Amino acid sequence: MYTHEPHTSEVVSTSGDGRRTAANPATVYTQAETPSYWQDDISTNAALEAADFSYSMGDDSLPVEEQLPEVAAAEALATARKQKQINNSKFPLKAWIEYRDEYLDEMLRLEGRGGAVSRASCASCGAADPMFRCAHQLCMGPEMFCRGCIVQKHAFLPTHIVEEWNQEYFERCTLYELGLVMQLGHPPGFTCPTAKPADKDFVIIDVTGIHYVRLNFCECDARIAHRQQLMRVRLWPATVKNPQTCATFAVVRMFQILNCLGKVSAHDFVRTLELLTNNDGLNPPANRRRSFRLIVRQYRMTQMMKRRGRGHAPSGVLGTAQGELALQCRACPQPGRNLPDNWDRINWSEMPEDLRYKYFLFLAQDCNFRLINRAVSTAANDPIIGDGLGYFVNHAKYTEYLRTYVSEEEISSCSGFQALFLANKKRVKGLRTSGVGGVTCARHNMWRPNGIGDLQYCNMDFILFSALLNTILFYLILSYDIACQYGKNFWKRMTGLPAEFHINLSPDRVWFKVPNFHLPPHKRPCHSPFSFHFMWGAGRTHGETVEQNWEFTNGAAASTKMMGLGSRASTLEDLFAFHNWRRLVAWRGIFTTRMRDNVREGQVHRDAFDAFNASLEEKVPELVNKWKAWVHDWESRQHTDGTESPFEVTETVMTMKEIRLKLAKEELITSGEGVEVEREDTPSTFILMGLEIEESQRHLAIDVKAIANPTGPQEVEFLKRRTAIAKRIRAFRTLQRAYMPHVRQYLTQTQRTLWDSDGDRDAEAIRLFLPSDITDSKKREKACAEGLPAVESCLREGEAHDALEALRQGLRVRTMTNRYRLRNATGQRALTRGQGVLRQNNVRIHKAKLRYRYVQNALSRLRGNGDWERVLKVLQDSDVRALNERALTEEEAAQREVVHDLRDVEEGGVGTYGVVALGEGRRSLSWIWYTTTTEDPTEQELVEALRVEWCKAYARMRRCTGIGKRGEWLKRSVARDGISEEELGEGIKAYALEQAHREAETCTRLKEKWAPWRERGQRYLARESVPIEAFVAPIEERRAGDEDADDEDEGPPDYEDEDEDTAE
Repeated sequence: MYTHEPHTSEVVSTSGDGRRTAANPATVYTQAETPSYWQDDISTNAALEAADFSYSMGDDSLPVEEQLPEVAAAEALATARKQKQINNSKFPLKAWIEYRDEYLDEMLRLEGRGGAVSRASCASCGAADPMFRCAHQLCMGPEMFCRGCIVQKHAFLPTHIVEEWNQEYFERCTLYELGLVMQLGHPPGFTCPTAKPADKDFVIIDVTGIHYVRLNFCECDARIAHRQQLMRVRLWPATVKNPQTCATFAVVRMFQILNCLGKVSAHDFVRTLELLTNNDGLNPPANRRRSFRLIVRQYRMTQMMKRRGRGHAPSGVLGTAQGELALQCRACPQPGRNLPDNWDRINWSEMPEDLRYKYFLFLAQDCNFRLINRAVSTAANDPIIGDGLGYFVNHAKYTEYLRTYVSEEEISSCSGFQALFLANKKRVKGLRTSGVGGVTCARHNMWRPNGIGDLQYCNMDFILFSALLNTILFYLILSYDIACQYGKNFWKRMTGLPAEFHINLSPDRVWFKVPNFHLPPHKRPCHSPFSFHFMWGAGRTHGETVEQNWEFTNGAAASTKMMGLGSRASTLEDLFAFHNWRRLVAWRGIFTTRMRDNVREGQVHRDAFDAFNASLEEKVPELVNKWKAWVHDWESRQHTDGTESPFEVTETVMTMKEIRLKLAKEELITSGEGVEVEREDTPSTFILMGLEIEESQRHLAIDVKAIANPTGPQEVEFLKRRTAIAKRIRAFRTLQRAYMPHVRQYLTQTQRTLWDSDGDRDAEAIRLFLPSDITDSKKREKACAEGLPAVESCLREGEAHDALEALRQGLRVRTMTNRYRLRNATGQRALTRGQGVLRQNNVRIHKAKLRYRYVQNALSRLRGNGDWERVLKVLQDSDVRALNERALTEEEAAQREVVHDLRDVEEGGVGTYGVVALGEGRRSLSWIWYTTTTEDPTEQELVEALRVEWCKAYARMRRCTGIGKRGEWLKRSVARDGISEEELGEGIKAYALEQAHREAETCTRLKEKWAPWRERGQRYLARESVPIEAFVAPIEERRAGDEDADDEDEGPPDYEDEDEDTAE
């Protein structure tokens, strides 16, 4: 071995301030040879040595630059200051701990008069001995005022709380007690000659609390009602006549945002205001909870009418059409906004198919069984305001339709989804509704007008067709969990609805799809026909938008459960409106990210497909042309007429039952030395007996290991199973003496020891020693009857496919169980029961995995390396995942290895929730879902596999190829006819011009933000390569923690990053 001689090197170091360098020579000697470790012991050795490891080890011999004491002290001080700045910005709470006493003292200082002690006069008029200040210094700071000045200063702020100094401490008082009077109809300080005092218990609810106030109405103009006088100073009255309670616009708006975003109930919000007003319970404020709820409902409805321009329409509120108050999706096809002027004269037969996607309307519908509502009130006591004008269907028409509706149980012939299970459940006693059904835009997460309805009979038909009212349709793509069943009698059910709900669209333009997450648990015949992945024009559509939207609204389930009919409708309408508006605001970042990701991934898929396609066209061009024509023909039929899918393999798999029938026909049986014998038993029955015993042994071994401390009955059960297995092993040994008479002499020394110790081992630990257990092929031929290894090889292959099928079935069951449990199981009892079912299924998956690995290992010894391994590959833990699970990361795999316990065994991908997150366009499927044959691959089977992979690559590549509002508000800026009041006319015009300016500003910003990405998209469509650096967002468009997300991530839409480049 070559050994380095000692040599001299230089060490260059810098001073602490970075201004000076020093070069010092050092002699480097040959280091001692480090010991080598076996590969299996690397992690153990690293763990043992980690405690003694240090980055400074071995550096003691390096010389250190000598510095003058004063220089070293200055550098140390500078370093300490720099470290303090770092701690202050990176660990602010840690830095604050040192100042706790100081902060406490400052808080206590404010309990006294503070700096006002040295100023013994009123801060306004100079009078001596001022006694009052504004509580919590809301407006004046720590200054003290006399009684007259504190009242005068709060003439515009009647809801502030005042404190009075009693020579010992401050005690709270009110402006009501100090004599402040609010005069409506005139500027503050003006005395109205015809003032009319309000009720002495008049209350104003504000962000500062709940306050009694003295208030005078103005009677100078009898035409102005008291409620109007309150509204004109931004106070919302609770009642129309003789109001005694009102709320400031500020507090109502604050509650609306908190309710929509944080799901804070009106009860909790008002309770918070009560505690802000008085938290010691000595002088509780007035109870105005019911009044506040009335104000909120009125405010919500008025705001919706204002924002939709009803105040600018001559017909006013009464002229509002059904669904007009809902905020519509601006990206879906709408004539007059984003469609060409000649949209009504389009000749579909002449339009290329690759341009028709622009006219597709994607809708997703689903039921939510968490938004239930109890029958706690009546429609008379709690009516719906604006029935059918927003997101809910018209309740009156819906109720009338349900009176004639005959409940028909929907029986699914595919998968047991909750939509069908809960649709027919009977445990709905005491409920007005069992949930809510909804329809959203499947591309942009927007709720549809009249697209929400309560569920009495899980009737989605009325809700869906109501959402389609006044909608011009070209193509309709419906996404539904049970679309495979829902579409069967779609047109027949439509005829049972009112005539106004019927759509004028040919059946070949209505397509049914299943959302990507819900599709894998369906039966295999549903996968291709109802998949968005194989639909031209779908792009990155996944159909799960309605599920994401439900997660946002589910937070209101607890508060709306006990509401009356009208209150619940008003609350949910506001949630849906808030959701739609925030989605529109978020588009500026979402669409940019989607364009960036689409171009980036499109290039990857295009390059991969081009390389794959070029190699096939060079060898089998006729097959490629056939496959492409097959794909386009299948797409044109929309997959619903039974046409064979090009994305699926058509061959069937031979099972063990079929192989048994095949091997039973063999008549020639030979013994170990080639002497032919005649027996009732055959080699296949002998091998089958061994395989069955091995399976029983594996199951027993797993069950024994799963129970650390078995009870008496469990031990008896294990003993019975061991006795049965031992009996079968004795029968097996009898046959083995005929078919493998000299097996012991061909075993290894270790195997002989195991053979001789059968009587000392438990039945599940006894080795049978089938032909595959003899690793040397020549010894195997001598030890076995002629043809016996080939028989085991055939049977092992069938057993491997059976194990894979059991594994796939277990993964499908786990996906459905997880989804149902996490969405519908609430309460400890239901969750515990669901966890028990999951554990049982996970154990089944674990058994199937172990069985396959044992069988695949046996096949490897029997056959050696060969083409059979293309189908029956080595099964890694990362391969055991469902159709739409992703593989574990290294950190997740290490964590699972640490906590793994057979009693809570879990196979597969990334946990139990959200494990089916990645879509076909971005994930890699586990190979276990493509195993389709048991015999040696033939040329036809190879063609089948290539065809499927080519079609899927072709589909992935094609998926990635895939201002009027301002004018409306400008028209509304002209005041409507019949307005004589100058103030009202000015307000109408101002609001319209404000909205028009906002629309124009939004349009300008979106054009600037989207322009570079649109240019890169055009280059991609022209098949030009876009540089990688073009996909990096500018620094000013990113924020800390910004990460790319998959469009199909299960979860609520993201409102936090609407201004940045973040995906859904």
